[in-house]
Amino acid sequence: MNYYYWIVSIIFFISVLVSKILRNKFRFYSELQMNIHMSGKEVAEKMLSDNGIYDVNVLSVEGELTDYYDPLNKTVNLSEIVFYRKTVGAIAVAAHECGHALQHKVGYKMLKLRNQMVPILNFSSKLTNFTIMFGLAIFYSSEGENSFFLKLGIGLFSLAVIFSFITLPIEFDASKRALIWLKNKNIVNYQEYNQAKDSLKWAAMTYVVYALGSLSQLIYFMSFLNHKRDE
Repeated sequence: MNYYYWIVSIIFFISVLVSKILRNKFRFYSELQMNIHMSGKEVAEKMLSDNGIYDVNVLSVEGELTDYYDPLNKTVNLSEIVFYRKTVGAIAVAAHECGHALQHKVGYKMLKLRNQMVPILNFSSKLTNFTIMFGLAIFYSSEGENSFFLKLGIGLFSLAVIFSFITLPIEFDASKRALIWLKNKNIVNYQEYNQAKDSLKWAAMTYVVYALGSLSQLIYFMSFLNHKRDE
């Protein structure tokens, strides 16, 4: 199983690197003033209005990179640095979160699937760690004869892995919708468009790394079964 530790180490290193690059990019773009003087809040409200979405409120939340769209409460939640500032970083993030609201309006299939998985994942996540640890204890105490609980734990964890990969096209699509709107409505010029695109690209990479990390962890859990079988 030495190969697993190499994989995890590499993914962990990439995750730290991508996260650092994202924060540096976001802070840099959060200082670049827009030619068109609109805050993240104003951009979000305009994008929602332009797409005929009038039942979604734009709210401010605390923290950095804590922006998200809540489909249940119909709110676009923007961190303070995005909500108030009139910068490239702010408008890119604001438009991206509104991209999720637009997905919700048009019934984007992958978003529907992810939303349907949320209550299942919320329930399974409470049992996953305990089931895997308990399953490993039973598995090794029975010398590999009783693998039911370990397989159950792996099955529960696989739901989280599937969820992380379903998230990828949703995030890429939301960024695509945001960039198209920003360009078509002349919110950004050519240089600002490329800067917004770069900012959103690195934000999406964090989801890619997380998905790969989850997959490697699933492979690790599955290796216990294969390792015992090969003995």
